[in-house]
Amino acid sequence: MTYAGLPNGQPFTFRAAKGIRHQNPVNPTNPINPRFRQMGQIALEGLEFFAFHGYYDEEQKIGNKYGIDLYLKTDLHAAGASDKLAETVNYEVLYRLVLEEMQRPARLLEHLAHRILDRLMSEFPQVRKGRVSVSKFNPPVGGICQRARVTLTRKQGSN
Repeated sequence: MTYAGLPNGQPFTFRAAKGIRHQNPVNPTNPINPRFRQMGQIALEGLEFFAFHGYYDEEQKIGNKYGIDLYLKTDLHAAGASDKLAETVNYEVLYRLVLEEMQRPARLLEHLAHRILDRLMSEFPQVRKGRVSVSKFNPPVGGICQRARVTLTRKQGSN
């Protein structure tokens, strides 16, 4: 198969086994074999919020400090090639979505993490896999505990 468009303007030929689809590496809009995708991870770590979550009514009245860590697996090829924000997951939008969920009270960290993943996966269908950790600082466990943490992971299309 011959492609045009190398950086020096010269065509080149690529040979592969039968049945393998090829892509012009200079033109990422062509069909591509999934094994050549540039999968990567976008992470926002150490997000901190003061919010009103908790199983006990008192926790929902006085509030507490919470931490969020997000890890999203997605194809970064288009953004890497184009340097355009529209081709990737916008960090500001990620933060805003988490903030909106943190402002809605929840009794359990598990429920909060589930809601955050729901929002992220629906707002960003290009995300293949998401992982969120929700931490509550100094939880009321009857003793010293720096934080309680729940981590959920989900693949796109599964609930």
